[in-house]
Amino acid sequence: MKALALRWRALSLTLRSAMLFALVAALVVSGAGGYLYGAMRQEMTTRSDLQVTGRVEYYRHLLSQRFPLDRLTANTGLFENMLGNEQDVLIFQQPGQRPLINVNPARLSLPPMTPTPVGVPQRLSAVQSGQTEQGVPLRAVSALVRLEDGTLLQISAAHVMINEQKMLARYLWRIVAAVVVAFILIALLGYWVMRRGLQPLWRMAAQAAVITPNTLSTRLSEQGAPKELQQLTRSFNAMLDRLNEGYQRLTQFSADLAHEIRTPVGALMGHCQVALYQARSVEEYETLLSNNMEELERISRMVENILFLARAGEGQAVLNYQRLDVTQQLQRVADYFEGLAEERGITLVCRGEGLCTADAMLFQRALSNLVSNAIRYADENTEIQLQAVSQANGGLVIQVINQGPLISPTHLDKLFDRFYRADAARSAGSHASGLGLAIVRAIMTLHGGTAHAHCAAGDNTARITFSLVFPVAD
Repeated sequence: MKALALRWRALSLTLRSAMLFALVAALVVSGAGGYLYGAMRQEMTTRSDLQVTGRVEYYRHLLSQRFPLDRLTANTGLFENMLGNEQDVLIFQQPGQRPLINVNPARLSLPPMTPTPVGVPQRLSAVQSGQTEQGVPLRAVSALVRLEDGTLLQISAAHVMINEQKMLARYLWRIVAAVVVAFILIALLGYWVMRRGLQPLWRMAAQAAVITPNTLSTRLSEQGAPKELQQLTRSFNAMLDRLNEGYQRLTQFSADLAHEIRTPVGALMGHCQVALYQARSVEEYETLLSNNMEELERISRMVENILFLARAGEGQAVLNYQRLDVTQQLQRVADYFEGLAEERGITLVCRGEGLCTADAMLFQRALSNLVSNAIRYADENTEIQLQAVSQANGGLVIQVINQGPLISPTHLDKLFDRFYRADAARSAGSHASGLGLAIVRAIMTLHGGTAHAHCAAGDNTARITFSLVFPVAD
């Protein structure tokens, strides 16, 4: 059974659909033919019942009018001639005695019957069914009649349905032939119709087959496609848009990653080559190792950040949700960066309060990345604000506000991309990997929130606001 199921699934959709359609049509034709066969059989049975009841009623009427018993026995051949050469049965007899007239060429045995009483009209319900030795059905009926001389006579008649059976047999074979022909014709026509109907799908498959990573910008055409395939075409094109976008990001990410790693690796190689060019003192070697250690730590941090982004992008990070006191979290991050901020004359100010459901470590990491970014690029001797703002829907917004160089609106949406920097001036001399804000967005995505930036231009500087929008906790 499993082998047959596998073979059936291996067939083409066109052939399977055509065969199923033909099978359904054959079943419908068979049902209609069966109904007509049954109706025709019932009609023939009814006609046979009418024939035997009409014959008995005719003889009852004939014999009841001036037809004495002696005249009946003297004209037996008359009744035989009235039946002709049929195999029908006609029996006249007095109740409980031998038949006076017995027209029964095939010597058939009639089924047990209760004769209809005198004066009671003959009804179809009184007809009894029987069968010959050859299996041919027959219909029989019996009735009583009182002759002119007062003699009680029983009339029994039967009709052998041999001609009807032959006709039904021929009709049945015609129905079988019609079902077979209908199945074959509908299967062939259905296969042809399905092939023509599936041509748009084959054209779509041919268009999709030529799409490669280098031609992801190619889109399937909706022109001439039926309505059922237009939605599929649009969905497929939307998938290609997402794949093309992801592929472009991956390509750009690979290029940026190679560029970012090449710088510290080149610095390490240059330091080592210079050190090996001639003999150095122990102090010089220690200085070299110290510089190389800084570059290696930078590479290590970059690798860790890339791995975190990869796990976050695949949804593999497991969050340990906690109910956090936002005021306490803001103050903890501000205390951690207080020394670094004082070196540039920057003051960290915390405002607002509230509760937030989030992973404590990831919350601190996202906030720390924003504060570190703000300290790095803010103007000296300015103030950085860390504040919490409650939303009307129950959500919470964490904002980090600083003053610094104006950022163009075209760069704001890209600040959270991997390895993206607004301009060379902001990153000159910086040891940042360009992944800090990308990690912030990944953390917010894991929490079901968003991260965005806003820049408001001032007289000599700009007010830059980074916002972390946490959704309402379930």
